[in-house]
Amino acid sequence: MSTGFRSNSTYIAQGEHAVGSEPDHVIATTLGSCVAVCLWDPDHKLGGMNHILLPDDGDWSSLNNFGGTAMDQLVNALLKAGAMKSTLRAKVFGGAAMIAGLSDIGARNAKFVLEYLTSEKIPCDAQSTGGTAARQVRFWPHDGKARQRFVSSYDEPVAPKTKANDVELF
Repeated sequence: MSTGFRSNSTYIAQGEHAVGSEPDHVIATTLGSCVAVCLWDPDHKLGGMNHILLPDDGDWSSLNNFGGTAMDQLVNALLKAGAMKSTLRAKVFGGAAMIAGLSDIGARNAKFVLEYLTSEKIPCDAQSTGGTAARQVRFWPHDGKARQRFVSSYDEPVAPKTKANDVELF
């Protein structure tokens, strides 16, 4: 877990998670094809977020970057902090196709997370997955509020600024 980028804020990177309960605490991350799950216990006013790099995949699935391990670590951290599994609610973000045609890893990440939540009987109240844009996500674990901001879209080409005598290299 990383420390905050400003007071009472925590930024998490791939394979990390954070849990909090203070009213002004914010957990943040930036996602492309990765997925973040925000879990919240409304009865106990606490929540947490993780940052999943890849769905479970063979021998590497015990690493924090992988789906099942990342989800189990977040759920266990919340239970240790006083949450009840039966009252957890989820919001899911990410899973973009960052480079068209190269990989479906974003869709696989989102599918894994939604299947995990279903199997663990954790309701998913909201999701914003897919597309081609990176997302910045902020989560307030005390009240379960989450916000996202799209960063850019890689499907929208930007026309280069050229002069009459410029040379274009391929």
